[in-house]
Formats: sequence, C-alpha cells, structure tokens
Amino acid sequence: MSKKKRRTISVGFVALGCPKNTVDSERMLAHIVEAGMLISEDPDRADAVVINTCGFIAPAKAESIDVIRHALDCKRRGKIRRVLVAGCLSQRMGDALLQEVPGIDAVIGLEHRDRIAQIILQSLKQDRPEVFLEPQLTQKAHAVSQDNARLLIGPAHRAYLRISEGCDHKCSFCTIPAIRGPFRSKPEDQVIQEARELVRAGVKELNVVAQDTTSYERDLKVKDGLASLLGRLNSIENLPWIRLMYLYPTGVSDHLIDTLARSERILKYLDIPIQHANDHILKAMRRPDKQSHLRSLIERLRQAMPEMVLRTTVIVGFPGETDEAFQDLLSFIEWARFDALGCFPYFQEPGTEAASLPDQIEESVKQQRVEQLMLAQQTMAFAKNEQRVGHTVTCLVDAIEPDGTGVARYYGQAPEIDSVCLIADCKARPGDFLEVRITGTQDYDLLCDSL
Repeated sequence: MSKKKRRTISVGFVALGCPKNTVDSERMLAHIVEAGMLISEDPDRADAVVINTCGFIAPAKAESIDVIRHALDCKRRGKIRRVLVAGCLSQRMGDALLQEVPGIDAVIGLEHRDRIAQIILQSLKQDRPEVFLEPQLTQKAHAVSQDNARLLIGPAHRAYLRISEGCDHKCSFCTIPAIRGPFRSKPEDQVIQEARELVRAGVKELNVVAQDTTSYERDLKVKDGLASLLGRLNSIENLPWIRLMYLYPTGVSDHLIDTLARSERILKYLDIPIQHANDHILKAMRRPDKQSHLRSLIERLRQAMPEMVLRTTVIVGFPGETDEAFQDLLSFIEWARFDALGCFPYFQEPGTEAASLPDQIEESVKQQRVEQLMLAQQTMAFAKNEQRVGHTVTCLVDAIEPDGTGVARYYGQAPEIDSVCLIADCKARPGDFLEVRITGTQDYDLLCDSL
C-alpha cells in the first residue's frame, strides 16, 4: 500500500513598509521557499499568510492593521488557515498586538524573521496564538545576519542592498532605534558578496540602503567606511548603476563627496533627509545640523557635481514650530531647489521624547503647512522638468504598459518614490538601458521618445 503524498503548504505574503523592510521580506520569502513551501499568487487564499508590517508612524500602523484585519476576515471565511504578523509593528507592540487585533496566530519580532518557515509549520500544528519576540534588541542579541538568501520582490533588474541594521541616532521624533536596535554594520566582505550574487542574478541597479548609510562602519571605529565600500562596489563588473539612499547630512564628508564625483557607476543622485532647516526646531528634534551646515553641504555637492540630483524629506508641525520657524524652512526649500522632496506632518508617536513636548501643533495647521510647502516644491519641480525638455538621457526600463508605453527612469529618479520617464511606443524590454530624448512633461513625469 503506497504512502499518501504530503500536500505542499501554500503561503501568502504581504510586504509593507520601506526598502529596509523589503529586504526583510525578501529574506523571509527565500526561507519559505527553501523549506519547500509554495508562495501563493493570491495571499487571500493560502494555508498561511505572512504580513511583514511597518510600524514607524501612525499611518503605517493603520495600514498594517487594515491588512491584518482583511486577512483575518479571509480566515473567518475559511480561505486562510493561519495569519502570522511579522516586522516592525510586531516588534513594537508585541503581545499588545494580539489584544488590539484578536485572531492573529503568531506575532513575530525582528529577531525571529529567519525562523519564519519553522514558525509557519509550528502554527499550522496548533490552535493557540504565540508571540516570538525578544524583550529588547541589543548589540549582542541582535547581530547582523550572515545569510544573504533573498527572493526578490519587483523587477529582477533592480534590488536594494542593505549595509547595516538599526540606528544610533537619538532623533526625538523617531521610533526606529527602539524597534530595530542599535546600529550594526554588515561586514564589508559580506556586502560585496551579496552585491555580486545580485549582479549574477541579473540585477543592474543596486540601491544602497540603511537607516543612515553615512554611519557605515562607524560602530567598528572605521573612518570613511562608506567611501571604502563604494570603491569596492564601483569595481564590480556588470553593475552599471549604484544609487545611495538615506544619507545623514552631517555624515557627508569631503572624502565621500570626492569619492562620488570620481566614481563612474555611482549615480549622481543623493537622498539626504534633512527633516527641517530652522535651527531651533533642529535642536528640538535632536538633529546635530544647523541651517548653515545644510547650506554649505548643498553648495559643496553642486560645486563638485553640477549634475547632482538631490532628494530630501522634511517634517512640518513639530512641537514648537512657530509661523516664523515654518517660514524659515520654506525659505530654505525655495533656496535649495531640491529635485524631489517628501513632506510629512509630525506624528505624536508614543514612547518618543517629542510626544511629551509642549506646544503641540493642531492637525489643521500641520496639513495647511504640508500643502503650502508641497505647492512651493511642485512649482520648482515642474520648472526643473521643463528645463530638461530637449535633453537626451539614458533610462533603465522598468516595465512596458499594455499600450506599448515604456515606464523607465533616468539616473535622477529612484524606484518607487520618484517620478518616471514615459517612453512612447517603447521597443525595449524591462531591464534594458535606452537612450531617449525628453519631449515634454506630464505633471512630475517626463515624456520621452526613443532615439
């Protein structure tokens, strides 16, 4: 009598949050597949669904909770057997997440993400919920993983390369150090090995990410560690594009600027979140910058690399932000003329120093300031786009729409967060580089013709 064939376990997966969280999702997916499980094309129908959450700020938490509740509704209707919640929200809330959203089968903290396959199997064998969580992330308890295995999410020609874990900065508004622990650099040889593995798999654009990329190897008492790493990345064959994200302004040294200016493959694009430009607010945020330093940095970057594209992020409505302080920020933004900018209202996050500060700003005032600043930024961004009309640029094609329009990006456009180039009647394939002429604009996007 033959043995009954064991049915393959199907797993749905929902990845939320920032690029750093995307890397976590890709690692978990690799572990799931390596364990012989099948990734379901429909996360609403599976033996188990894993939701890798974000819990950085209130809107991210709300989005994560909505996705969890949707999965639990599918579970009640018999479409899903188990709902497992991982990621930053799990790490931040722990047991409290089971109480806020009853019905979750497992809450998985960051320390246990590489055990995801075993936890899925364990959850399917029992009916009681479990919490897998370290009480506190420490340098010793949460070392950098030596595992490079990843199953990429999104186009196969681009990937994120995370070079560190955690954060040592003490920004008064931020929950990240409490969630992800102290800053730990990934060993340089491991980063290079992972980069080479990604290139061999067909990746043509590596987007270097961390909570603060400029802090790379400072925890190891190494000076200019990022510049050293970039030099080695720049020498990897068949890697045309290297993009830097999340640079802390005070960490951008003259040596790093010189490295960027001389490097052939490191794109002249930097994402440098400044958060504010008024000295009083910067001090209250516990940011070490002053407006004079930010001005000097931008001038040095543009002098060294006139073609440099700069993106930043700012927070408005921080406690104590007077009308004068906001106008100071707005004037700075109009002076700096960033190519791209994200503006967010301040969120009063429990457990942060800023949450207990006096002079909290009304929500209506925050929204008004967001709109005013983004309108000013829109005017500058649209004007810059108009100046690009008639220029020729090299694009990396991300996708081809059903009508034949190519969705691509030139070096000044990062994936997922920036505008795109729309190429009429595109004959190239995703992953191809293509020379195009910019013929017009469509809001933030550029309209292009192939050459």
